[in-house]
Amino acid sequence: IENIYYESGAAKILPDAEIILNKAVDAMKKNPKLLLEVQSHTDATAGDEYNMELSQKRANVAVDYLAAKGIDKKRLSAKGFGETQLTNRCTNGVECSNEEHRQNRRTVFKLSYVDK
Repeated sequence: IENIYYESGAAKILPDAEIILNKAVDAMKKNPKLLLEVQSHTDATAGDEYNMELSQKRANVAVDYLAAKGIDKKRLSAKGFGETQLTNRCTNGVECSNEEHRQNRRTVFKLSYVDK
């Protein structure tokens, strides 16, 4: 499942992200033993505490979307990482383009299987 991305400072699911989330829904419906950890991240353009809260909101919104499509919340977990796992050099105080910052405003999906 590909990453999904967000507007700066927002936790709204964009139309492109809905397509990817729907793929996750299909995969989870076809494989009832699949578990999904939703890992959300931010760029470094705001304060660390704000970004940690924003990333958790992003993870929660993605989980809520999946649950609304019929996936049992017991199979989902939401984890926000703030700006602790940047994909590039764009940390606090480093000048970067909007596209470079956008790469960090993402949700990653970690799939695993139930051991039963």
